[in-house]
Amino acid sequence: MKNIKDITIALLFTLFTLSSNAQKIFSVSSQFDADVKVYVTDSQFDADLLVYKVDSQFDVGSNNGKWFFVNSQFDAKKKIFFVDSQFDADLKIYFVSSQFDAGWRESSKKYLLY
Repeated sequence: MKNIKDITIALLFTLFTLSSNAQKIFSVSSQFDADVKVYVTDSQFDADLLVYKVDSQFDVGSNNGKWFFVNSQFDAKKKIFFVDSQFDADLKIYFVSSQFDAGWRESSKKYLLY
């Protein structure tokens, strides 16, 4: 019986840890409210991160480029602001059409989304 309790606690801890690292994103309307300023590139080769927009918050990854856009900033892990110039950006992204293409091209920028 104690063994089942230990397994249950470990499972709940793991699920909580995974959900807290999820990349739930909210797009803010002011750069001053943002955690990260983001520029969308025209080419994946210019991007720091290749992003795939998932349909469910349960499909997001742990800082691996799978993003779910939430409707409230209070549900978000990170708040981003889309800038018009790559020179104003903290992070350059490119939206990909396959979840298998998502991921970091410039790992030195990973800290921005932790």
